[in-house]
Amino acid sequence: MDRADRKLLTALQEDSTRSLAELADLAALSPSACHRRVKALEQAGIISGYGARLDPARLGLSLVVSVEITLISQSSEAMAAFEAAVQDFDDILDCHLMSGAGDYLLRVAARDLEQFDRIHRECLSRLPGVSSMRSSFQIRSIKRWTGYPVARDL
Repeated sequence: MDRADRKLLTALQEDSTRSLAELADLAALSPSACHRRVKALEQAGIISGYGARLDPARLGLSLVVSVEITLISQSSEAMAAFEAAVQDFDDILDCHLMSGAGDYLLRVAARDLEQFDRIHRECLSRLPGVSSMRSSFQIRSIKRWTGYPVARDL
């Protein structure tokens, strides 16, 4: 990956609706060379998709909760069952296998405590093999993820 690729990736992470002409200008490429590079980055799986970043508060989702899950067993079967079940619940935004005290870290968004209580009872408590759950509520967002650092040496 060279400097032009990193510029394209940075620009697309900032705004994936940029035109090909604008991307080409930013990366100092011709539009056809820019198009080839973007297609190559997509085919290589470096660009895995495009989408809009939504503001959860403006969607009425003012409560963001991190839920640390510990399983009864760390067998591959228990972990596979848990991971498959997580896929069935849209209320779980992220799920990460972790090192440390807990096995998984989940991120959930809800309108309020009442909705989170429903998610806890109807979703989280139904996940297989859970030994314990510990929830932490986000008070305020200081920095939000906007993309991966690909252009450090530009």
